Amino acid sequence: MSISKIIFRDLQILHLRKPELKNSYISVKKNGEIVLKTPKVSDDFIQRLLLQREPWIRNQLQKVSSLQTLSVVLEDEILLFGEVFSIDIDEAKELRESLQKVKISNKESVIRCYERFYKNYALSYITQRAAHFAKVMQLNYSELKFKKMRSRWGSCSSKGVITFNTELIKLDKKLIDFIVVHELAHLKHMNHSKEFHTLVRSYIHDAKTLNQKLKKLHTYLFI
Repeated sequence: MSISKIIFRDLQILHLRKPELKNSYISVKKNGEIVLKTPKVSDDFIQRLLLQREPWIRNQLQKVSSLQTLSVVLEDEILLFGEVFSIDIDEAKELRESLQKVKISNKESVIRCYERFYKNYALSYITQRAAHFAKVMQLNYSELKFKKMRSRWGSCSSKGVITFNTELIKLDKKLIDFIVVHELAHLKHMNHSKEFHTLVRSYIHDAKTLNQKLKKLHTYLFI
């Protein structure tokens, strides 16, 4: 494998030439890096490929730049409801206390303290929102579960068990409500049919806009 950099118009592209590949691939990472992987091909082929894929590349770059990545300084800040707060706020008392008990301060132990805090906060807040909307929507779930997930914001089983991603507590409250209603709606419609979306929109009027925002945030689950 050989690695080189390509300048195409105003774009800087990392080119990975892998002879074992059969096809060529272009990707745009969340940090804005453009990566091109190809087998052994000519420079003319690469230029034609980039010219053909340029609109897609620029569209992906625009999507990446529009994402406002929120991050926190561990042991100093927390991320709640889409905003970064000082760890000194009352809501973070549990986290402060758990961090003080960590004898050997290393990143892994600190992250575990944060994850416990977010899980407990999610359990408290989202349970209340789920109970509220279940009553309004006249729907009943059998159980609520909370765990950190990497690919889903929530799920609903055929037995009425709803599982929420603990990372939800880091999102804007409107997004949390949208996901709560989305999962509750699955108690009535175990699909994404027209009837399902109509039910969701009857309680979350800007559901379409919120869903588009969630798609952008899908791979941005932060600590």
